[in-house]
Amino acid sequence: MSFTLAIVGRPNVGKSTLFNRLVGKKLALVDDTPGVTRDRREGDARLGDIHFKIIDTAGFEDASGDVLPARMRRQTEAAIAAADVCLFLVDARAGIMPLDEEIARILRKDETPVILAANKCEGKQGEAGRMEAFRLGLGEPLGISAEHGEGTADLYGALLPFAEEAGAFEEDEQEAEPVIDMDAEDADDIVDEEIDDEKPLRLAVVGRPNAGKSTLINALIGEDRMLTGPEAGITRDSISVDWKVGKRRIKLWDTAGLRRRARVTEKLEKLSVADTLRAVDFAEVVVLLIDATQPFEKQDLHIADLVVNEGRSLVLAISKWDLVEDRAAARREIDQRIDELLPQVKGIEIVPISSMTGQGLDKIIPAALRAYTRWTRRVSTAALNRWLEIAVSRHQPPAVQGRRIRLRYMTQAKSRPPTFIVFSQRAEKLPDSYVRYLVNGLRERFDLDGTPIRLMMRKGDNPYAAKRTRRGTSIKAKIKSKAASKPKKG
Repeated sequence: MSFTLAIVGRPNVGKSTLFNRLVGKKLALVDDTPGVTRDRREGDARLGDIHFKIIDTAGFEDASGDVLPARMRRQTEAAIAAADVCLFLVDARAGIMPLDEEIARILRKDETPVILAANKCEGKQGEAGRMEAFRLGLGEPLGISAEHGEGTADLYGALLPFAEEAGAFEEDEQEAEPVIDMDAEDADDIVDEEIDDEKPLRLAVVGRPNAGKSTLINALIGEDRMLTGPEAGITRDSISVDWKVGKRRIKLWDTAGLRRRARVTEKLEKLSVADTLRAVDFAEVVVLLIDATQPFEKQDLHIADLVVNEGRSLVLAISKWDLVEDRAAARREIDQRIDELLPQVKGIEIVPISSMTGQGLDKIIPAALRAYTRWTRRVSTAALNRWLEIAVSRHQPPAVQGRRIRLRYMTQAKSRPPTFIVFSQRAEKLPDSYVRYLVNGLRERFDLDGTPIRLMMRKGDNPYAAKRTRRGTSIKAKIKSKAASKPKKG
């Protein structure tokens, strides 16, 4: 059992810095610019022997209506409602502001218990601000420094009653990663990894700004969890959400939109892009969201290529499908362009969707699970070499410098993604066109559609080289011996 702690406060008081310190990782973006955090982010925190869930929230602002600050405020209010205790953070160096008093008034009316903490109290510069916080009427303020880790003992004491009530002292059980025997030879030609319902499928949603990524995740989980709106670039952090479909656990990542590198000039956007790339690197399946009204722009192709180069399984979701008039013609054009522009993931799963009407949403997770199955697939060495013999007999490797290249042996080195090694005495001479022929053959024969395939060429050792060397040395020795035993003339 555990409890939930929500960190609230006005913008730029150090909420994300404290969040990162308590979770022990740099999960939340931190910058001097006020209002960096917009969505609420959850994490597993630890303070001494206390384990709890922590929520980082957007800066609380005095706004109403449907403007962006008002929508951010509603996200913070939802976090307060879901929390067992709130940590109200104020800036001790800046002193108590009118907005701090407004937040304190709202928290006093709420039933959620509140812990008041004055941040930036390192040294003596924040002592006056900490004493000033007494007038908020929320008890004695703790003096802490999120950046330097000061005051955590006092914070531990304040959280202790909630931990005792929730029994949050037990060690978290670590999820065991599945062990795959890379050297095992299976009797079956194809072996698919068994899906463990206890281990969540890590799925990231990526795409250009304003493609509808946050709206899609809200529609999937059935709640307004992510901040959405008509403005492009609302999402800055990569926010994860735990979700369950039947017995299958899924960890969804909402990511910031990726623009062309030349347009990314601001420091904050660079941090957002780096956070998105980390989410792709951590994911197992990536859903690339493409706007049906502007399909396959150059940036879409760049993102797809980035995912494939990272070796992640890829699913293509065509958003805003409800706005397309001639859907049959649009689907034919999409299929044709994918074959032309994304040959490295030939046969990729395509799911037309509409987050507004709900069309196609029920097909995304099944498509992701099929992509995951192919991504983790292993093929026996015997089956690979039988296929290689047939592939070579149908289309011989081209002769290089008048000599044929002989492919001796093939094996699968690993899965996730499927990685194969072909051994040949002149591996470096094999043309790229023939490597693509082998990759396409593997994809077709072993049902690896839409999955990145790694095919590496290795130079195999010649088993007869040592024997030939010994034999040559022996013959030379006999010739020298005969020459030495011959009598010299004259």
